This record gives sequence, structure tokens and C-alpha cells, in this order.
Amino acid sequence: MTRHIRIAVCSVVVVTVAAVFGAGAGPAQAQPRDALVAPAGPVLAPLVGLAAERVLLADQVAAAKYGTESPIDDPSREKQVLDAMAEEARGLGLDPAEATAVFKDQIEASKLVQRELFRAWDRGTARPPEHRPTLAEIRPLIDSVNHRLLAELSATDPVRDGARCVIRLVSVERTVAGRLRLSPLHETGLLRALPSVCRAG
Repeated sequence: MTRHIRIAVCSVVVVTVAAVFGAGAGPAQAQPRDALVAPAGPVLAPLVGLAAERVLLADQVAAAKYGTESPIDDPSREKQVLDAMAEEARGLGLDPAEATAVFKDQIEASKLVQRELFRAWDRGTARPPEHRPTLAEIRPLIDSVNHRLLAELSATDPVRDGARCVIRLVSVERTVAGRLRLSPLHETGLLRALPSVCRAG
């Protein structure tokens, strides 16, 4: 794992812990014993699996953009996605701001993977894929994942509060990453996609 990937992982961990425990809160091991039990962990598995699916789609996005005028950062497209998810969240009875925060993390996770792939291809440490899909082909796949992910946010709404959610989320993330055999880069992307899933307690 490269140095900047390790830094990214550490940053995600720091942000998540700070958001959940807040300044002056006790360490994770100081939580009551029942907080370490995660019966709702499997409930979060579909949500984490969809986040992983979206992270893996970043490879195709990178392949479509590499060597073209399409930038990794695309504010217009990002706003379009976030606005659509906020509106759909309202229809599901979810807080649009919470939904927007989650999808901002999905977008940043995708861009993290894209940037790393661009660097590897530029350096010649990896070869760009031979198949170069178009963004028009990939975006419906991403949109499909987005809609399903939002539905999982609604389904898991009762269990996404505080420290217990984080403990469950960490456990599920490790399980999903192992099941999918994610590379260090893609697991870093998955970690970057998850900080806003749990609400601060």
C-alpha cells in the first residue's frame, strides 16, 4: 500500500471516530459491553456491499476518462447526482442533508480510486484496460447503485445511530472487503465511502 493510500485510510478513521465520539468522549473500549455486540451488523451488509459495488465501478469510470478531456472532478455531474438523491430521500422520509452527505462520500470514494488509477497508468506501474467504455454506458449502472443504496439507507435508518452503528459498520466492512477480495486501493475507497453512514451519537 502506498504512503498516500495509508494516509487516506488514517484520515477516514480519524474523521469517523471524531464524528461519533466527539471531543472529550471516551475511547471505543470504554463503551458498555453490549455496545460491542453487533446483532444488526448483517442488516448493514447490503448497504456496504452496494458502496463496494460503486467503488469498483470507479475503475470503469477511470477507463472511460483516461486520456480524454473528461475530468475526474465533474461538479455539474456531481450536483446532478446529489440533487436527485436529496429529492428521492425526501420521498422516502429521509433527511435530505444526511442522504447528500452519504452520496458526497460515494463520489469522493470514486474520485479517490480514479486518481490512484490515473497515477498508476501515468507511471506505467499498471496498464490501462483495453476495454474503454463510455461514460454514457457507465452512468446508468452508477445510477442504479445509487437508487438501491438510498433504499438501503431508508431500510437501515433505525440502526444508523452512534457508536454501535460504527462498530457494526466496521465489522461489516471487513467482511465485505474480504468476501469481495478488494484490493488495498478499493478497500481504501470503500472506507472513504462510509463515514457518513452512521449518525453521530
